[in-house]
Order: sequence, then structure tokens, then C-alpha cells
Amino acid sequence: MDGRIVQIGTQNGVVKELNLMPLLLKRLTHTGSTLRARSVQDKAQIAADLRQKVWPLLERGAVKPHIFQTFPLEQAADAHRLMESSAHIGKIMLTL
Repeated sequence: MDGRIVQIGTQNGVVKELNLMPLLLKRLTHTGSTLRARSVQDKAQIAADLRQKVWPLLERGAVKPHIFQTFPLEQAADAHRLMESSAHIGKIMLTL
């Protein structure tokens, strides 16, 4: 309840229909953006802010990315097929 969703970009282009009722019932705030239209200077500032504000949280383990599945490097083609299928939520990782 009263959470927020921050979305940067989409997979597979435009969504034609969106049911907003689940967001409304949970009183969520949804913020969206894309990096593609940003200038190089804007992207550099975003990267600097990320390094200063988010990396320390990752390093401390205060926030963690959601890992959907890991694959050995030798199975990179399988990982790529999964990524293209959009059947995942979270990160797909290759391990060495």
C-alpha cells in the first residue's frame, strides 16, 4: 500500500491497454521515463547520481536486484532466448 513504481523504458514497445485499477486500489505512484531522448550531459549526471546515491546501498546490501535466473557463460544463448521471450521478471545473469 502507498508504494511507488519507477519504470524506465518498456520491453516490446507500446502497451495498448493498461488496467489502472490495481494501482488505484493500492494508492500507488507510477513514475515513468526513458533515457533514449536524454542528452549526453543528462545521462552523465544520472550516472554520477546513481554512483553517489544508489551504489552505496547496493554495496551495503540495503537493496538487492531481483535475480530471475543465472546461466553459466557457456549457456549464454539460452539466457538470451529467455531475455527475448520476456517471460522473466528481474535480471538474467551469466556466471563465470
